[in-house]
Amino acid sequence: MTGRERDGMRATAARTAAAWTAAAAILASAAGCSAPSGEGDGGGGAGRDALVVGIGNEPETLSPLLGYGKDGNAKIFDGLLRHDAELNLTPALATALPEISGDGLTYTFTLREDVEFSDGEPFTAEDVVFTYETILDPGTNNPYKDELDALSEVSARDDHTVVFTLDYPYVPFADRTVLPIASAAAAGDQDVNTGPYNTAPVGTGPYVLAGWSRGEKITLEANPRYWGGEPQVKRLTMAVVPDDDVRATRLRSGDLDGAVLPPNLAATFAGDEDKVTHSAASADFRAVSLPTGNPVTGDRDIRRALDIAVDREALVEAVLDGAGAVAHGPVPTASEWFAEGTERTHDPDGARDVLKAAGWEPGEDGIAVKDGQRASFTLYYPSGDRLRQELALAYASDAKKAGIEAVVESAGWEIIEPRLDHDAVLIGGGSPADPDFDLYGLLHSELAGDGWNNMGRYDNPAVDELLETARRTADRAEREAAYAAVQRELADDPGYTFLTHIDHVYVLADAWDGVTTQLEPHDHGLGAGPWWNVEDWQPKQ
Repeated sequence: MTGRERDGMRATAARTAAAWTAAAAILASAAGCSAPSGEGDGGGGAGRDALVVGIGNEPETLSPLLGYGKDGNAKIFDGLLRHDAELNLTPALATALPEISGDGLTYTFTLREDVEFSDGEPFTAEDVVFTYETILDPGTNNPYKDELDALSEVSARDDHTVVFTLDYPYVPFADRTVLPIASAAAAGDQDVNTGPYNTAPVGTGPYVLAGWSRGEKITLEANPRYWGGEPQVKRLTMAVVPDDDVRATRLRSGDLDGAVLPPNLAATFAGDEDKVTHSAASADFRAVSLPTGNPVTGDRDIRRALDIAVDREALVEAVLDGAGAVAHGPVPTASEWFAEGTERTHDPDGARDVLKAAGWEPGEDGIAVKDGQRASFTLYYPSGDRLRQELALAYASDAKKAGIEAVVESAGWEIIEPRLDHDAVLIGGGSPADPDFDLYGLLHSELAGDGWNNMGRYDNPAVDELLETARRTADRAEREAAYAAVQRELADDPGYTFLTHIDHVYVLADAWDGVTTQLEPHDHGLGAGPWWNVEDWQPKQ
């Protein structure tokens, strides 16, 4: 789990490289197999004006001031901009895309004048200023402050004009303005970190929160004040079901209308005429974190050996059933930002040679030993996540063939989190937007050990410098060169073993028109999935 996983830690399987150019457990369900929707819902809502879907995790907060919905599709909230089906930026609370100054340092937005918050308060520029200033306040516990590093000042020119001033020309800044806008009136007089706004938010979005039973479900109802028109799907329930098998069982029983599932479980619904499978290409990677504080995974030669010991092609075919692609880093191979020549070839003999040259000699049991230290470490994956379990076991099998022992264990995130500094974890993350969105948080040393960012405490001064260069220049060629150099450094000095990018697979009752998918980020809970535009759906007649 990366810092991008916690919020729930962001097409078709054949989506082309052109699509990339257009862009870039917690708790076991207390409900078991009971109906998720509470009083009067009676399980799934197919064929009516309600929808019940199963997701794997839930956010820690519903406040955008603390990070909820930062990549858009927040349902309870809107940003100034939003993404369409092709991930192009389009106006939301703004009337148009921003006016950008010639030096790239000023972004001016004109705001809609017909918007109210769900409590009836008018939306104005002061709400925008409040949201961004609160997030940047040192006392606010928002783990994504670094994403607004370029922002120097946000000001209200008048009630319907907002001006952002940057310290440097941060090219992807407009993509940051999909961030949901909070209500200054509702949230301004309370503790931002602990106040009731975190669990009882007020927004401008198409839905309002009707109820939240932690570890069980989040229920949303259509917002009758929504400026875009009241949705036809009147009630949307997200059932929190961390276990993949349980989620599939509840879908099969009719308790759920839809669910995100691993490819092999989704395939079991192929003969169900009442359900449709939706496959969304994504930037969602799976990787193994390799903490530098561990005497084994902290050894660069161990990491280099692991990087070529793993058979990525076999993982895609055997574990993902072909629903994905090999990953040589966080940047997908289909992306225009991918650095050709940084592919890792499966080479178990070469992995053994790397270890031997570094003084790691095979022990009696075949596991390499150096200075009395066995090449053995623990690899965690989150309980109930079948896909990560299978990836972890396959990775351990490949590692053992090279003379490295990865002891696979499952646990809840509450058990895993305190072990991040020392033990390896099968993590996920990824954004289809600008490379800065992934690379900076994963690799920059200033974020080492900062929550779910840079979990392995990767520290490479050359990478730090390149990431800063790429973040602070508006020159496209210079950015491309810097990110290519980062990927080459990562190939030589891997801080993670990147395994695969995965397609997200959903099974959904065939009861609505307007269902589509986007090129998706790692997040595939409340904000991503076929329901990314559920407010636009129409019931089938």
